Amino acid sequence: MEMNHVLVVEDDKEIREGVEIYLKSQGYEVFQAADGAEGLDVIDREDIHLAIVDIMMPVMDGISMVVKLREKYDFPVIFLSAKSEEVDKIMGLNMGADDYVTKPFTPMELLARVNSQLRRYRRFMERLEDKNENSRIHTIGGLEINEDNVEVTVDGETVKMTPIEYKILLLLVKSPGRVFSAEEIYERVWNERAVNTDTIMVHVRNIREKIELNPREPKYLKVVWGVGYKIEKQA
Repeated sequence: MEMNHVLVVEDDKEIREGVEIYLKSQGYEVFQAADGAEGLDVIDREDIHLAIVDIMMPVMDGISMVVKLREKYDFPVIFLSAKSEEVDKIMGLNMGADDYVTKPFTPMELLARVNSQLRRYRRFMERLEDKNENSRIHTIGGLEINEDNVEVTVDGETVKMTPIEYKILLLLVKSPGRVFSAEEIYERVWNERAVNTDTIMVHVRNIREKIELNPREPKYLKVVWGVGYKIEKQA
């Protein structure tokens, strides 16, 4: 099983390190930050699965940090607070935290909350994956591919595609944001070793002519120079 990454954001070094020692002993990989701004830096750099965030901190407090991280991430957040009334009020305002622990807390209590939140989040992600795997309609902005009737529409208008164009577009649309090299596209669409990938460039140009309002400034199908092609995550 992969190791869960937990971020501890707390300006009190002793508490921060105490929590890290305890979580590490339970098999978690731990990252530390001394304030909200540092915490956001770590989140952008590392793959974090859960954050434990103190509310009162210098530079950037825990609430501002959580409001900011919720713009991009949905992993669980547990607030640490000196007073329970303070957190009751904050949780009531729904600042994006999933749980809270009041200081002073026992390591066992914090660990129980961490385990429980990660279990819930894992179940939530599994359900999401099941749903995505079963879904045969893929939508990116105004671009939609329906695998059941092999149809591509852009802003509600049907677009006629050759079987090869459809397969290339479907491959890219199923992994938005991921860059595929011309070789990989060739091998996955033709099911054979890539010998000459120039043909991919031609197909991409044709697909663009069909799905882009302005093929010279594509909104969906982007070239990553020297690497390959991708469908922009949210156009």
